[in-house]
Amino acid sequence: MEPDLTLDEVAEQNRSAPDAEDEDAFVVEEIGDSSDDRQAEPTVMLEPKKGMMFSSEDDAVRFYKAYARKKGFGVIRRTTRHGEDKMLTYFTLACNRQGKAQYSAKNSFKPNPSTRMQCPAKSNFSRRGENFCITTVTLEHNHPISPSKARFLRCHKKVDLHSKRRLELNDQAGACMNKNFGSPVMEAGNLEFGEKEYTNYLQEKRSLKLGAGDAHALYQYFLHMQSKDPAFFHVMDVAEDGRLRNVFWADARSRAAYESYWDVITFDTTYLTNKYTIPLATFVGVNHHGESVLLGCGLLSNEDTETFVWLFKSWLCCMSCKPPNAIITDQCKPMQNAIEEVFPQARHRWCTCHIMKKIPEKLNGYEKIKSTLSNVVYDSLTKHGFDKTWVEMINKYDLQDNEWLAELYDNKNRWVPAYVKDTFWAGMSSTKRSESVNAFFDGYVNARTTLKQFVEQYENALRDKVEKENKADSKSFQQQIPCITHYDFERQFQAAYTTAKFKEFQDQLRGKIYCYPTHLNREGSIFTFGVREDSKIFCEGEDGKGKEKRVILEFIVLFNQGECDVQCMCRLFEFRGILCSHIISVLALMEITDVPSRYILQRWRKDIKRKHTFIRCSYDDMIDTQVVQRYDNLCKRSRELAENGAESDALHDLVMDGLNELQM
Repeated sequence: MEPDLTLDEVAEQNRSAPDAEDEDAFVVEEIGDSSDDRQAEPTVMLEPKKGMMFSSEDDAVRFYKAYARKKGFGVIRRTTRHGEDKMLTYFTLACNRQGKAQYSAKNSFKPNPSTRMQCPAKSNFSRRGENFCITTVTLEHNHPISPSKARFLRCHKKVDLHSKRRLELNDQAGACMNKNFGSPVMEAGNLEFGEKEYTNYLQEKRSLKLGAGDAHALYQYFLHMQSKDPAFFHVMDVAEDGRLRNVFWADARSRAAYESYWDVITFDTTYLTNKYTIPLATFVGVNHHGESVLLGCGLLSNEDTETFVWLFKSWLCCMSCKPPNAIITDQCKPMQNAIEEVFPQARHRWCTCHIMKKIPEKLNGYEKIKSTLSNVVYDSLTKHGFDKTWVEMINKYDLQDNEWLAELYDNKNRWVPAYVKDTFWAGMSSTKRSESVNAFFDGYVNARTTLKQFVEQYENALRDKVEKENKADSKSFQQQIPCITHYDFERQFQAAYTTAKFKEFQDQLRGKIYCYPTHLNREGSIFTFGVREDSKIFCEGEDGKGKEKRVILEFIVLFNQGECDVQCMCRLFEFRGILCSHIISVLALMEITDVPSRYILQRWRKDIKRKHTFIRCSYDDMIDTQVVQRYDNLCKRSRELAENGAESDALHDLVMDGLNELQM
């Protein structure tokens, strides 16, 4: 099937015709941090066994919590009994996934997630005089457990006395709260503290200023980073007189992340241009949770074509000369020229929002045509539809002589949704994603920040991004959003996708309520359906005020029954990698139970092991799990083998033969 030609032709032919988790009733409390928890855990980890004795309740709780953290599960106190003298006589410590899931929410179509899976793992403790004894114990779990993700569970989060003292000293010294992200609090996994408070310390105006010796200090910093991280990449562009012009760097984790998220990137330089003295350029991708991931940074002295060519070539070299499939930027001629030279095969798109924001400056009386223009750009379903409504708008408001609009129309394939939605953009519709990363840097610099200090604070900012991804991974691992329908294909996506992406799929599934598919014709195994969607759009009323208007939108869906291949003219799947409500309505009508694997993108899966999650870097407080330790050991030995094998052809062939044998 040819999606562009076939769907457009068929469309024209038929056109006229809160995340709070529910606590079960039996749960009394979740075992949290206490002063006693700061005592050292035993070096020898024992499993709970019937008959084990403990001198106090705290000792019993501390033992079971240490065991749970080592194994990789959370702990709750399920049952507590007291005697007539109000002394504790019996209590149960259980896996935090014990109990039957009970989903409740104000909106039944958006149920809250639950960790409950009726896990049987627990230990019962009874008083024996002044001691406590384990009377019964169940060790088996009915769900996966992960030691590396245990630190994200509430019962295992704690801030020790040293960390608290460190925070107090930093505060007394006048350091901003983001400085504390590098303290042991971060190592303990307690991120919520800093994020909630840090904005109180950002009162003065930000600006990045170059000071004497910054270039040398930056160079020394990069050397230091490379000594800790052999895969750390940096390059400096120095003028003939020794003046530093441009800098680019990327750490090992960013380079490894690009191997998973290389298909679409955004590039932005707006941040330092708007607030500081030099442009900060960021390469940003999107991970399997739909969150931003930094793929490299640059500090530039200019924004001309030559500078961008240097930066793009440096970045491409850093990323093993593998160019992206698509790239989003603002409307900028030097950027466009550089992209055409360095990434000639990449699909280049302008930020639509950036263009729409510039229109009031370019057009007199913009308010009169604001609603019309927005509808033309965003509500045109096909290329032909956009061309037709654009010409009607130009004629209606006598804009034939506006050169800027004429140039926009000539470049419509770079920014108009109807012209770019046939390309996969991973849901990134504008460089706002890139700007959000830059906004995050706001918390790490102030008016006195030097270039060297900025790069050091950059690590703290990335540490927070990494921790957010780790938390999202943990949630997808620990929690499960319940299905809202009985369709088998919904369970397919529930089992495969991360929590964030499964929610996006469910949004489209809910939209099926407003879709009404009708069979139009059939040619062989190919069915053509018309799908009417009951929708609302925002438009301008007769009084000039904006209002919602109910409209019926018509879409064409092609379904190949033999190959179970389906395409919709809205192109949501091609654009975001999520099946649209129109396709879902057709799948349900055709009684399709399981969708082919090509519609379950590996990019959004939660069960894929991605290389960057094993990379150890200076800002990632990674727990030394056995997997990470084995990975580090193998990498070290591989480098040694490569050095020895490169000394002669015979040694090279010997090493390669051995590696080939291991791969078989």
